[in-house]
Amino acid sequence: MQLRILTYNIHRAIGIDRRFRPERIVRILDHYDADICLLQEVDEGAPRSRELNLAKELAEAAGYPHVAAGYNVSLRKGRYGNATLSKFPIVRERNIDLTIGKRKRRGCQHTTIEAEVLKGHMHQLEIFNLHLGLSARERERQAGLLVRSEEFAALEETTSCLVAGDFNDWRSRLRPIFTEALLFASASERKSHPVLNRDIRTYPSFSPSGALDKVFYRGGLTKRGCFRCRMQVSKVASDHSPLIADFELHD
Repeated sequence: MQLRILTYNIHRAIGIDRRFRPERIVRILDHYDADICLLQEVDEGAPRSRELNLAKELAEAAGYPHVAAGYNVSLRKGRYGNATLSKFPIVRERNIDLTIGKRKRRGCQHTTIEAEVLKGHMHQLEIFNLHLGLSARERERQAGLLVRSEEFAALEETTSCLVAGDFNDWRSRLRPIFTEALLFASASERKSHPVLNRDIRTYPSFSPSGALDKVFYRGGLTKRGCFRCRMQVSKVASDHSPLIADFELHD
C-alpha cells in the first residue's frame, strides 16, 4: 500500500507577509494530497487566526475526514499546538507533554491510525507528531521524555511507526538517538556528500538553509522518496516549507 506523509509547521497560517491566509495552506495540502498531514503551530480560538478551530477548518477544506489536535501553549485567548489530519480512521490519540522546566510548553501528539492494506485486513500505524524546543540540551531531554512515554515505550521495534515534525534541530544532533539507539531510519536524509549526510532543508521557506523538519520511520514501512515542497505559494504561506515523504506500508 502506498502511503504519503506531509509534515508542515504552518505558523498559524500566518505567512511571512504577516497575513492570515489559511487558503494558502489548503492549496498546498490539496496539491500534494497526502494520506496523513502532520501540522505544527495550529491555532484554536486565537484572535490572530479569527478565533477559528484551525485544525478543523483545514481538515474540512482539504477533504480530511479524520482530525486530532493536541494543544500545548495557552494564549491570553485561545491556544495552539499540533494537529494530525488523516484520510484513515484515528482510533487513538493523546498529547504527550514534552515541556522542560519553565521553558516554553512543547508537546508531541500521538495518534494510532488504522489503514486497510488489504481488503478486510487493517494495519495500525503509530504516529508521533512533535514540535521541539530551541536549545540543543532542551531537545535532548525532550527526546528522552518521548522515548520514556507510555505510548512510545510500549511499542515493539517491528511496529509500523513514524516520528515527524519540527525538530528545530539545525545540526541533526538527534539523528543518532533515533537511527542508532532506537533503530529508526531517516526519510528526510539525503546523501549529497560522500562523507557528510545532509537532511532536506526546509527553513526559512523563501530560501531554505536549515533542515528543521524531519521524518523518522521503522517497522513495516519502506521509503520510496522524500522531498521539499517547491510550490511558489509555500515561500510565503509559512516560515517553514512542507516536507513530503512517500512510503510503502507492508502488511
